[in-house]
Amino acid sequence: MKALIQNLNARTGRVFLVGLDLKSGDSAAVGESMEELAELAATAGGEVIGDGTQKAESRNPATYIGKGKAGEYAAFCKANEVDTVIFDDELTPAQTRNLEKIFGRRVMDRTALILEIFSQRARTREGKLQIELAQLEYLRPRLTKFWGHLSRQRGSTGSIGGEGESQLEADRRKISERIDKISEELDIVRRQRETQRAGRQRSQWPLASIVGYTNAGKSTMLNRLTGAAVLAEDKLFATLDPTTRRLRLPTNQNVLLTDTVGFIKKLPHGLVEAFKATLEEVVQADLLLHVVDLSHPQAEEQIAAVNAVLAEIGAAEKPVLMVFNKIDRLHSSRELLPRFLERHPNAVAISAATGAGVPELLAELGVQLRPVRELVELKIPHEQAAVIARLHQLGQVLESRYLAKAGKFKARIPPHHHAEFAEFIIGEN
Repeated sequence: MKALIQNLNARTGRVFLVGLDLKSGDSAAVGESMEELAELAATAGGEVIGDGTQKAESRNPATYIGKGKAGEYAAFCKANEVDTVIFDDELTPAQTRNLEKIFGRRVMDRTALILEIFSQRARTREGKLQIELAQLEYLRPRLTKFWGHLSRQRGSTGSIGGEGESQLEADRRKISERIDKISEELDIVRRQRETQRAGRQRSQWPLASIVGYTNAGKSTMLNRLTGAAVLAEDKLFATLDPTTRRLRLPTNQNVLLTDTVGFIKKLPHGLVEAFKATLEEVVQADLLLHVVDLSHPQAEEQIAAVNAVLAEIGAAEKPVLMVFNKIDRLHSSRELLPRFLERHPNAVAISAATGAGVPELLAELGVQLRPVRELVELKIPHEQAAVIARLHQLGQVLESRYLAKAGKFKARIPPHHHAEFAEFIIGEN
């Protein structure tokens, strides 16, 4: 089974990209998707040698593109010593087998390519388990591709015995057993996360999850806001494993900020399922920070792709703060910003790289995550310096006036801390 996954993650090398432009579809969208496929191939370590797109009425059920076009591309790949042919949509097991016969080299689809990238990037045990689960789910219906040359084994009783199970059947059983085992381990991870969330709820700290299209600048923003040291590269899926850091807002409120895996168009459903334990941080969040690369020409389409994944995991109704990032790259496209801000009320424009707009983002976070607080007036003797310090730590002090023997304060405090300050409260609103 390990050999099967190693085969799936084999070196990509020199690659040729293939797309299908359906006459009933959008040719511009196909071009954008092919550009993204080239980025994915480069992220996986491949060198793009060429690409081709066929316009057709529908997908060929046997070979995805027409057999004639497949033969033409195969000749190009042979002449240019291409190692891997990558198709922009998910192929059926039969299509993959037929295409490998025509091309005479490794054939991948977009799903397999994304799985390969994830397998390269996962660092924690949880991340590796999730990737392995997605890979096994992908491999299970495709095993005949790897074992089609094997005949059935004889039974253990020798010549008088019946046929034994085939290698294909044995591997299917092993894969099913391994999937069950990984699912059990991920259930443990899910319960651990629930325990962590329960602890957070006891401390009354809200959770804000950062979501967005891959390479929108989510990790850079987390680093900027919290001083974290999360890997931030100009690559697709630079980070996979979720990172949570504490952020203290100008309102003296603590917030847990979690960076999650980036989304992408045509994100494999199996990958979403495998990452359910991680993505539960999104589902359980009090607020989603949807980071958008405003400098990207397909920013609107990327917003739609992220919203589609949020709907798939059951987070479509969560409160969302739109964060338009990379405004330092707009240059001649400055007119985009007012249009997006008008379309998304309460949105914030920032540059996570330079820090521009970060104070406005923190202020808006304070507004949107502000818990129900009591507005109270307090009179605290100067000798109770610890209580005054505690008030500034827990509450949002709006006014302060220091008299001869005491300080008078007007502040908002969390209701569950009312008893702590009760003896000093002289007025409530």
